[in-house]
Amino acid sequence: MSTVAEGLLYSKSHEWVKVEDGIAIIGVSDFAQKEMGDITYVDVPDVDDEFEKEEEFGALESVKASSDLYCPVSGVVVEVNEEVVDQPELVNADAYANWIIKVKMADESELDDLLDAAAYKELIGE
Repeated sequence: MSTVAEGLLYSKSHEWVKVEDGIAIIGVSDFAQKEMGDITYVDVPDVDDEFEKEEEFGALESVKASSDLYCPVSGVVVEVNEEVVDQPELVNADAYANWIIKVKMADESELDDLLDAAAYKELIGE
């Protein structure tokens, strides 16, 4: 059974979002990392790259699959988590402590389209 952290928002493509002062901290859910297995590579964008909501921003690779990552909100990348780039297994160790990118949001109302923890649990069948 996967952990679904309360207080975060979730996309249907299994990214999570935590908002702090207009910055969206984005990672991948525990459910997604468990489905993938041992993550061996995290592909991330560059700082200052700009993305539209639901646009592909990177990918995770594991021994059994590759999975694209989609930006849950529009905005500009302000920080990339170099720790997970250097040590992809950190995502498997704790998907919620090991975020992937931080994005300065262009439109905070886009958060309204994301799922809360209860709705995400329903989506993944838990």
